[in-house]
Amino acid sequence: MDHKEYLLETCALAGKVMLENGAEMYRVEDTMNRIAACKNEVGKSFVTQTVVLMGLEGTQKIQMERVSERTINLGKVSAVNDLSRLLSRDLIDIKELNKQLRELQRVMPPLEPVLKTICAILISASLMILLGGTWADFIPTCIVGAGGYIAYLLSANYLRLKYVDEFVGAFVMGILAFLMLKTGFGHSLDDMIIGSIMPLVPGVALTNTVRDLQEGHILSGISRGVEALIIALMIGAGIAVAFSVMG
Repeated sequence: MDHKEYLLETCALAGKVMLENGAEMYRVEDTMNRIAACKNEVGKSFVTQTVVLMGLEGTQKIQMERVSERTINLGKVSAVNDLSRLLSRDLIDIKELNKQLRELQRVMPPLEPVLKTICAILISASLMILLGGTWADFIPTCIVGAGGYIAYLLSANYLRLKYVDEFVGAFVMGILAFLMLKTGFGHSLDDMIIGSIMPLVPGVALTNTVRDLQEGHILSGISRGVEALIIALMIGAGIAVAFSVMG
């Protein structure tokens, strides 16, 4: 593999890691082009939700990477940016960058399921209060948020059906909220549901949609927006079905 092929592979790998972990399209393309510029090459990058393409000016060679799974791990996005800055300051070479990127790609997500659930509980209850709920529903919202998020994680691990995970989580949250209300432990059905669904809301996807559209990435912005809309619809459908089941 010659120098340019290795550079193309490294640039595309950096873009893939960033895209898999929730980076905006313009940030992915900018980072790939900056890595190429560090080696005195002019990068020509093109990124969509599922494909990373990287070429160099003056050559017909193109490196492509497929992206089949996406999550939100901004720590990895930041790590790739940090590595690209080290390359620009000649603190590492391109081979070390490639090695670090592959190691970063293999690293497991930083949050374990238990810690994710604890974070979901805190988000659910605190946002319920911020959105006008009462302290009487704080503990019930914690229970509803925990049960629904655990159902979401179990669905993501075992069913592995995209968009169905959010439906399952929202459905369980709706059922638990009704049970809290009927047992007298909870007081406001609306407050408990609104707070508990917040960990499932695709906030990062919606933010990236706006950023991509502002940067002129119409295709990726629309695709991200549609994906966020589908997730929102599945959350709403899960709550609606829970309402129907519980009467």
